[in-house]
Amino acid sequence: MKLEEGSNAGLQSKTSSAVDSLHGFLKAVLKKWWLFLILGIIAGIGGIVYASNQKIMYKSRLTFALDDEGSSTMGSFLSLASQFGINVGGSKDIFGGDNILEIMKSRRMVEKVLLSEDTFNNKPYTLIEYFLENSGRFKSNPNISKIHFPVSTKRTDFSYQQDSILYIVFQEFSNKFISADRPDRKLSIYQVSLTTPDEKFTKIFTDRLVSETDNFYIEMRTKKAKETLDILEQRTANMKGSLNSSISSKAQVQDVNLNPAFSEAQVPVQKQQANIQVYGATYGEMFKNLEIARFQYLNEIPLLQIIDGADYPMEKIKIGKLKTAVTWAIVSCVLLLFVFWLIRIVRYNEQPAKAGPKS
Repeated sequence: MKLEEGSNAGLQSKTSSAVDSLHGFLKAVLKKWWLFLILGIIAGIGGIVYASNQKIMYKSRLTFALDDEGSSTMGSFLSLASQFGINVGGSKDIFGGDNILEIMKSRRMVEKVLLSEDTFNNKPYTLIEYFLENSGRFKSNPNISKIHFPVSTKRTDFSYQQDSILYIVFQEFSNKFISADRPDRKLSIYQVSLTTPDEKFTKIFTDRLVSETDNFYIEMRTKKAKETLDILEQRTANMKGSLNSSISSKAQVQDVNLNPAFSEAQVPVQKQQANIQVYGATYGEMFKNLEIARFQYLNEIPLLQIIDGADYPMEKIKIGKLKTAVTWAIVSCVLLLFVFWLIRIVRYNEQPAKAGPKS
């Protein structure tokens, strides 16, 4: 019992000591209220100045619908065609619709748009050249600021420094400026946004990014079907040429051998007739496969339809002066309070330990 009473008394003593310490700290802080006031005012003014110097950002918003369900439709058609002995291979949906979001932010797409050309202030620019000139990037470094991206310069002719700057700008656009997502996972509707300090640049970049992505996505989805179609078209044309040649050869042989009384004279004619039958049957099958391949190629082309374009006026994004001033003032006061607490802990630890009671 005495041991429990002693432990309870010790716990109460520690609790009372902690409350007294916190009470003393708050009293000491309240005595320095004027310091918090001055720091809050200075931080608030700094926040206002910071917000005033920030550029207005323009944000585009483009939404589009993507229909890439052609593979499932083609699968059912090919199953029906296989029942009649026609087979041009199946179609696997290895490219899901969400891949278009990653393609849109890929290095290939972003760099291709950055190196495209347009007119700003009645002067032709590449988009990356205009962005660097108006954003002030790398101006503090005279060596890098001398590197430019002239109009009509081939990508293969870039120097190592140009490639490096292009890669840095791509990373900035992909990670900070470009936003691509699918707002509702149940719908095939996608949204892409771009935020930059220039309204015209924002619109041009957004439109071209979607256009380049659409072209590449179509090429990627239809590449296999296009190769199959090209091969079948070539082979069908060759087979038709062989059939026409056999028909012409048969006519020539019949004209030369006008006397049908001799059996040997009929051998070349019969050979050409056999070739005509083989070539005709083969050409008929290849022509059916060719028509199905054409249908497959057309059906594989995904449909990207823009719903809301990146039209003027763009959404303006500007940092609020009052909000920034209040935020900076609160953060500065909290940091000062934390500093006072650290100082109090350090002073407490530096105090010499009190001597125990004399025996």
